[in-house]
Parts: sequence; structure tokens; C-alpha cells
Amino acid sequence: MLDLSGIVTDSIVDGPGIRTTIFSQGCPHHCEGCHNPETWEFGTGTQMEEERLLQIVEENPLCRGVTFSGGEPFAQAEGFAKLARLLKEKGYEVASYSGYTFEQLLSGSDAQRELLASIDILIDGPFLLSERSLELSFRGSKNQRILDVPASLAAGKAVETTQVRWQGES
Repeated sequence: MLDLSGIVTDSIVDGPGIRTTIFSQGCPHHCEGCHNPETWEFGTGTQMEEERLLQIVEENPLCRGVTFSGGEPFAQAEGFAKLARLLKEKGYEVASYSGYTFEQLLSGSDAQRELLASIDILIDGPFLLSERSLELSFRGSKNQRILDVPASLAAGKAVETTQVRWQGES
């Protein structure tokens, strides 16, 4: 069961193509200038089963990817890991934003490492108002990285994606 602040079933701003974006409720980071401060408080969202979320994603035949946003998805890592596995079984690309860095998640809880291992792309690091840029694709500040998670896990260090579509180009 996940605690959510919202779902957008046809997003074009949280990754390439038409995606479903699932917003978690609750965030420990409280970044200055956060785009979603209403998601900070824990336990105040809508409760939803992972299987029901999969059904919602499948209702949009144009959707090929799902992005976890927030709030902080890794604060509900167990539920989001379950959802990621369900989505991957159906062939969806799964991406997640996190205010934690890849390195922090590698040394995080078992559930956080499980979620990390269940996704394809991680946009990591806190939003830094001093690094804010409107010219970046799929990121809010220059410190954030778009990581190829399987390659990063195999290398034992952060590996930025080389996929052109994640760089905001054609």
C-alpha cells in the first residue's frame, strides 16, 4: 500500500514520451524552492494498492514509461519496489526521482537498495535553488544526474545515461 499525493496519467515532463507519473506523499528533504512542497508531510495522501496503480497505468495505451516522483519515493521504498517489479513485468520503463544520491541509496536500507535495483533510470540528488536551470531536461538543478541504474549497479558507481531521449534531444 502506497501513500500518494497524486497521479498524472499523461505526463510529458517527467521523462521521454508519454508517461504516467506517480507522486509519493512524504519527503524528508524539504528542499528550498521545491516544486511540490505539498508532498512533504507524511501520512496525509491517498492510500492505494500497487496492483490498482498498475491497472491505472495500463488504462493508457500510449504510456510506455512510469516515473516515481514526490515527495520522496525512496521513503516508501518497499511499496515502490513492489510496484516497479509489477510494471517491469509488463514491459514498462521505470524511472524515479530522489533527493538522495545514488551513493546514499547504495548504502541505504535493504528496501531502498531493492527499489534501486528495480528501476531503469534514477534522477538523483536534492533540488538546489542555487543550481536551478530551466534549460535542463527532466531535472530542476544542475547537481542532479540522470543515471542508468543497471549500469551503475554493475559498475558500483554512478553512470549517467547515454540514451539521447533522456537528454532531451530527438
